[in-house]
Amino acid sequence: MSADLRITYYVAASVDGYIATADGGTGWLAPFEASGDDYGYADFYAGIDALLLGRRTYEHCLGFGAWPYADKPCRVFSRDRSRRLHEDEDADESSAIRITADDPATVIGELAAAGARNLWLVGGGQLAGEFLLRGLLTDLVLSVVPVTLGSGIPLFGGDAAPAALQLRSSRLHSMGLVQLHYRIGNGQD
Repeated sequence: MSADLRITYYVAASVDGYIATADGGTGWLAPFEASGDDYGYADFYAGIDALLLGRRTYEHCLGFGAWPYADKPCRVFSRDRSRRLHEDEDADESSAIRITADDPATVIGELAAAGARNLWLVGGGQLAGEFLLRGLLTDLVLSVVPVTLGSGIPLFGGDAAPAALQLRSSRLHSMGLVQLHYRIGNGQD
């Protein structure tokens, strides 16, 4: 992976480490979203070249109405390539949303070859765990939300590898939300 390529897992999680309820619900975030604080999201999103999503996260985002990432290329990882996942039947290779069963490193390489340098791993936890295991994540921007869920979808699912995290910054936001920016593992700036 190129030294100038960044893959950031930018995510909110409960204090007990869950990104969603067991059924994928994120309603527990509503009071924080309504606070008027965007928690640095607009600036972060402006610097992103492409998005990486797991199938369940993609399907969850479809529930928002209009596709929230229409201005950026999106790659949706699905083991079942035969499922259309609501992808446009007439989509061509330049389509903003592409469903893929390809290896993550291959997809990242294709995006990098097209000029992408800053990728956002939107989620979910299973995909994030796989990226961490493969050494593909460079950054974690974790918004720790002051609630506990007790159970749900973990921040990193599957067989996520142990990783050294180097704190780059921390910021206290409204309603007690704390955002932590970590560099993962290799010590590169």
